[in-house]
Amino acid sequence: MTASAARTARPPRIVVTVMVAARQSEPDIAERKNRLYVEAVARHGADPIVLDARSTAAERATAWAAMDGLFLTGGADIDPARYGQPPAGALDLEPDRDQLEAEAWLAAEGRGLPVLGVCRGLQAINVFAGGTLLQDVAGHAGPGYGHGPAKEHPLRLVAGTKLARILVPANVRGGVLTVNSYHHQAIRPSDLAPGLVASAWASSPAGDLVEGLERPGDRFVVGVQCHPERTESTPEAFERLFGVFVDACRGPAARR
Repeated sequence: MTASAARTARPPRIVVTVMVAARQSEPDIAERKNRLYVEAVARHGADPIVLDARSTAAERATAWAAMDGLFLTGGADIDPARYGQPPAGALDLEPDRDQLEAEAWLAAEGRGLPVLGVCRGLQAINVFAGGTLLQDVAGHAGPGYGHGPAKEHPLRLVAGTKLARILVPANVRGGVLTVNSYHHQAIRPSDLAPGLVASAWASSPAGDLVEGLERPGDRFVVGVQCHPERTESTPEAFERLFGVFVDACRGPAARR
């Protein structure tokens, strides 16, 4: 598509799955978190379709038919039953959100659509693709959002991956970025789903953790463990991640 055609084409419709803010202990902060996800894709030209666990079957069916891409965002822990384990550190489970996102994932998979996952979203991609999770990493999470400066740690990008090419296009060796840390669950190498590869790593008391993942090939399926929508604690390079994701969704939009 030419640049002029891209400007006049219909904006890509991206389903953004979010938490039910009213159910959270701090509804105002939860609403702010949800808004940041929506704004992250909207400012790159997307038309967001926002869904939470209260959405009806009819609303979901309409969204799955209309969407050109899927954005799985942060929130509560995924029910360990989803990956065949008993609870061992998982907190604040929301099985109805798990169901919403499992349906969204299957719809995106069935149509070969781009998928981006952030924090819980990265973990959801891994679980839905057949992987597992480490349910608690002691000391890895910092203060909650809105309760002080973010905890940070180095992120080591894997050379040659989509994520590395997006974030540090001039560095063929990958590179290291400093990112925020708001999670207590993680993916170890042994937890990674078949068909996915690690695109970024971070050190932890539990050993090296997968903090970026993707599916090899042309289709955009990418997850990051940090929260790049929280721009005050994120390197500017991550803005390219949202831009590339939205651009990937323009392909399905143009084919309609």
